[in-house]
Amino acid sequence: MASQIVFFAIAVTAALAMLMRWFGESRGHSRRLTMVPHRIHVNGIRGKSTVTRLIAGMLREADLVTVGKSTGSFAAVIAPDGRDHPIVRNGSPTILEQIQVVKDWVTPFVDAVVMECMAINPRYQRVSEERIIRSTIGVITNVREDHQDVMGETLPEIARSLMSSCPRNGILVTAEQNPELLEIMYREARRRGTSLIVADPAKVKAEEVAAFDFISFEENIAIVLAIAELLNIPRHVAMAGMVKAPADPGVLRVERYNIGGKRLVWANLFAVNDRESMIAAAEKLQPYMGKNTTTVGILNNRSDRQRRAIQFADIAVNDLSFDRLVTFGAYEDLVTNVVLRNGYPREHLINLGEQRNPTIHDIIDEAVTKMPTDDVLLVGFVNIHTHQAEMMLDYFERVAERDKRRGKRHLVAVA
Repeated sequence: MASQIVFFAIAVTAALAMLMRWFGESRGHSRRLTMVPHRIHVNGIRGKSTVTRLIAGMLREADLVTVGKSTGSFAAVIAPDGRDHPIVRNGSPTILEQIQVVKDWVTPFVDAVVMECMAINPRYQRVSEERIIRSTIGVITNVREDHQDVMGETLPEIARSLMSSCPRNGILVTAEQNPELLEIMYREARRRGTSLIVADPAKVKAEEVAAFDFISFEENIAIVLAIAELLNIPRHVAMAGMVKAPADPGVLRVERYNIGGKRLVWANLFAVNDRESMIAAAEKLQPYMGKNTTTVGILNNRSDRQRRAIQFADIAVNDLSFDRLVTFGAYEDLVTNVVLRNGYPREHLINLGEQRNPTIHDIIDEAVTKMPTDDVLLVGFVNIHTHQAEMMLDYFERVAERDKRRGKRHLVAVA
C-alpha cells in the first residue's frame, strides 16, 4: 500500500512538473508572438513555399525585419538578411517545429514572421493557426485536388479543410477564383470575424511576371501585391523585394543545354502534382513547343502515391500533348496500361523506372539523344522524389556547373 502511495505521488509530481513546463513554454511562446506586429500564415495546395518567400522578400525590401519559415521541398528558416538556414530534423516533421522557430528567431526587433503551414490534416492546421501562429494575415493560395485521403474528396471539402487555418478577427488573402469555393471561404471567414480579400491575377502585368528567373504565376504575385496594399507598401517596392527573394528549390525553372547533339530545353516541374496547376504550367511552356521540337513528358511516380500515378496517366494523355512519355519510379505496368487505354501509342512510351532501373546515361540516351528532332523539350512532373528523378536533377546540376565555368548561360527567363 505504501509503495502504491509513493508511486502515485511520484506520478502526480511528474505530471505537475510537465504541466508547469508546458504552461511556462506556452506563456513564453505567446509573449514572443505578441511582440511581432505582422504574423502571416501561408496555406493552400500549390505555391505555398514560393508565396512564403515572396512575401518575406517584399517585407524585407520595405525595411521590415522579417523571419520566414519555408517547409515545402526544402525546410529552412529565412533569416532577416534573406539567407536560408536549413532545418535539420532528427525525426518526422511536426508542427511543433514552428514553436521552436519562434523561440530561436523572434526577438523584440522582429517586425514580421511569415510561416508556411506544415499541416495537412485539418485538425492540425487549426492547431497551427490558433495555438502556434495566431496570424494577423492568413493566406490560402488556391484550392486544388490533392491529399484527398485527409482533406476531402471534392474541391468544396478541400476548401473547408484549408479554412481550418483561417485567422480569427483578422484578414485572409487568396488568389482562388472559383465562385463556389469563394462562397465557402467567405462564409467560413465571416464566422471567424475575418475579412476575405480575393487577389486578382489579371491585374499583374506581363513585365512583372517576366522579371523573375523562374516560371512565375500571376496568382502568386497577386497575393503578395494584395498584402503589400494592406500594409501600405508601394507596388514597385513589393516587386523589387519579390524579384530579389531567393527562390525555393522547388520552383519551376526552364533551362537550356546542348546534350548529345540536341538543343535541349529542360523544365523541372516535378513539384507540380495536380491537374489544374500542370495545365497552367504547360501553357507557360508553349513558346518552346515548336513544330520541329519533340516534346517529352516524364511521369515520375512515387511508390506511396498510387492514386496520383493513375490520375496523371490520364492527364498526360487527355489534357496534355507530349510526343513521347517516359515513366520513372513505381507503378510502371499500371501507368502503362492506363496510358495505352487512353489511346497513347505504345511505341512512344518509354519505361525507365524501377522495373528497368536504368543508369543516368541510359535515361539521357533514351529521353533526349534518341529523339527524332534536333530540338527537344523535356518536362518532368507528378512528384519530386524517385531515384530516377534525383539522378536526373543531379546530372543537370553538374552540367549547369560545367557550363557556368565555361561562361555559358543556361537559364531561360519565362514570360
